[in-house]
Amino acid sequence: MKVPVVSLSPEELPAHFGWLGMFVARDLFASGALTQERLGWRPTGPGLISDLEQMRWVETAVGR
Repeated sequence: MKVPVVSLSPEELPAHFGWLGMFVARDLFASGALTQERLGWRPTGPGLISDLEQMRWVETAVGR
């Protein structure tokens, strides 16, 4: 995708990401299992990778 990346130490995160830095450094696991169980929700759209592969990055970036 040719997205620029940088390597940052934990101390550099706040300056780079602002308030979001406290979440970036964490190894967090996320799942929709509880939502599906409690609300009877079942996802019907494409999965994340499939959705990203179909996205038109250049047009999105320039607002077309």
